[in-house]
Amino acid sequence: MKINKLILLLFLTTGIFTSCSTDEDDERFPVAPGGEKPSETPNLEIENYLYNAMGIWYVYEADVPEFNENYFDSEADKEEWLASFNSPEDLFNNGLKVPAPKDRFSFILDDYTVLENNQSGISTTTGMDYGLVRYGDNGVIAYVRYVIPGSPADNEGVERGMLFTEIDREAMTLDNYQSLLRRSGYEITVAEINDNIIRNTDKIIALNRIEITENPVLLSKVIEVDGVNIGYIMYNRFTADFDDELNASFGELKAEGIDELVLDLRYNGGGSVESAVDLSSMITGQFEGEIFSQQTWNNFLQSQFSEDLLVDRFNDEIRTGEMINSLNLSKVYIIGTGSTASASELVINGLAPYIDVVQVGGNTVGKFQAAVALYDSPAPNFNRQNRNPNHKYVIQPLVYEAQNANGDAYSEEGLTPDIEAEEDIFNLMPLGEPDETLLAAALADITGNRMAIPAVSYDSRFTKIGERGDTDVNYQRMYIEEIPEEIRKKASEMKK
Repeated sequence: MKINKLILLLFLTTGIFTSCSTDEDDERFPVAPGGEKPSETPNLEIENYLYNAMGIWYVYEADVPEFNENYFDSEADKEEWLASFNSPEDLFNNGLKVPAPKDRFSFILDDYTVLENNQSGISTTTGMDYGLVRYGDNGVIAYVRYVIPGSPADNEGVERGMLFTEIDREAMTLDNYQSLLRRSGYEITVAEINDNIIRNTDKIIALNRIEITENPVLLSKVIEVDGVNIGYIMYNRFTADFDDELNASFGELKAEGIDELVLDLRYNGGGSVESAVDLSSMITGQFEGEIFSQQTWNNFLQSQFSEDLLVDRFNDEIRTGEMINSLNLSKVYIIGTGSTASASELVINGLAPYIDVVQVGGNTVGKFQAAVALYDSPAPNFNRQNRNPNHKYVIQPLVYEAQNANGDAYSEEGLTPDIEAEEDIFNLMPLGEPDETLLAAALADITGNRMAIPAVSYDSRFTKIGERGDTDVNYQRMYIEEIPEEIRKKASEMKK
């Protein structure tokens, strides 16, 4: 019979269960001197780590029958089940995780450095951020949304609004576009659209990938319209390592004495929860200590912790200890689209009980769960310290669902805009300019000239199919850097 969870936590903490092994090549079944693999002694250190970590922290553990304390007749029964999967990935995806749509975002990697680089904003890229649409039966068009300053794309003159349908003179199709865009270097053939017909030009741009640490604060400026000073920040990802740059941008807007703020999250797929709380505290400042969001963990954990422990609160400093530059606003305009997810939605939803949030654009993604990286290290923490040196596996499961201070969560259909507007991908205006479509819609409302809000026009010939980064490990994820200390401490103290 599977042991009770409270006992499991105690046993794991004191080392009764261990993931340590001397089998450095991660063979599931150790090879005997003669070459045969004795089936009675499977090496399941990775599988046991996955099972134990998910059984304690996974928000949907109650939906996985194998985590029920009476599911297995014995420890040997459980080990046999773990060994029945072809790989750790197979176990995680088909045994321990509930399927989509309930869980679209938990994942497993066999190299934790990939995850850690991604969360630090480090990627190998040309510096060209693009969206992808389907046209015709099988064709694909890419359109450039923005370019990372100082990147190869920037140096080669790639600009927002450029179109291309070919890579290395091969037409992109639904069958090949992903593999073409993954090449370490390639040439794009610039296209144009005239009279609703897409044609290639003679312009060829050669691009190569390099490792880039992207500053998510793409633009920060003040726009004066009809005597109103309007701050504008385009923020493309909640990256912890750039919280100080974000705070500095708010300091500059504060020094300018802005009257209104437009926060552009149209391409922001999320990231760090702590950065989201800090950003919301920069926008406000008058609600320090108040509840920003509430967390619902799995049924077992929720029953062990006080409600006050499972909240995020507005604060007055970023993670470096630097004081937050707060604007003390009572209203904010936030631009969101179908690329706006997780931590971005957390900001919109978390601010709603306190100030007037005017959402401009389209429906957001609808991702309301937070995840955390769990390593093969002593339970119940599973943190980076004392990681098992025998392998580099890491998992990032969903660990809680988020609600705002009023108990409101956002649905899987996303957050609905107050002012509907849409980019014309074939006529993209420069970001941050007053006549750019989504910004113009916000400015029209700010100045009381709602008649100037651009009309929404959908072209049924083109269907969005993807964007840069949609195969990245943290695409549209919201995560916490580690299990909060108070929660880890409480879990470690649990007794029968």
